[in-house]
Amino acid sequence: MWSASTKRLILLAALLVGIGAAAVYHEHFSGAAMQDWAQSAGVAAPLIFMTLYVVATVLFLPGSVLTIAGGALFGPVWGSFYSLTAATLGASLAFLVARYLASDWVTRKAGGRLKQLIEGVEAEGWRFVAFVRLVPLFPFNLLNYALGLTRIRLSHFIVATYVCMLPGALAFTYLGFAGREAAAGSEGSIRNGLLALGLLALIVFLPRLISRARRGLVTGAKELKS
Repeated sequence: MWSASTKRLILLAALLVGIGAAAVYHEHFSGAAMQDWAQSAGVAAPLIFMTLYVVATVLFLPGSVLTIAGGALFGPVWGSFYSLTAATLGASLAFLVARYLASDWVTRKAGGRLKQLIEGVEAEGWRFVAFVRLVPLFPFNLLNYALGLTRIRLSHFIVATYVCMLPGALAFTYLGFAGREAAAGSEGSIRNGLLALGLLALIVFLPRLISRARRGLVTGAKELKS
């Protein structure tokens, strides 16, 4: 039987090969390619789309393009559901891979500022996950692996990821839906386009809204104590 270290090396090698192959053949994961595959798949299209989305998330391929494609393929409601579910599944898989491969090593080797950073993230727990999902300051795919190196609970990671990525998923899905409607010459294409832009603007201004809300809560707490 293989040892745990050998299994980790095999998994790491497979992951690196997969990332390299995805980088070389990334055009097969483009929005147009996804639409061609899904349209030819019939009733299996949602399952194929979600499977490809999960693989793309693990292999560091951009999810926003696939989310837009989901809106064009399945509409704003089902497109959001399929994209959000697949993104959360892919993120959770990347989280578990990182935890299995390197969390013990990081725990032993971390020191100084890195240790303080990890402890700070762990202290915040689901709140940190919620914040970085609502305010995408860090690359989504890289963050999934990075959070797997902490002791944040998987259940907290999954719930915070799913709930707090919903605004972004809705915005990009509606953008894809609006693009499809515009290409088809639909009467509501202008309205759909404006709604998509409004949702994207909300995502852009989320950091400012969250910081104001947090300052208001802190101020209110101080006033109650005084």
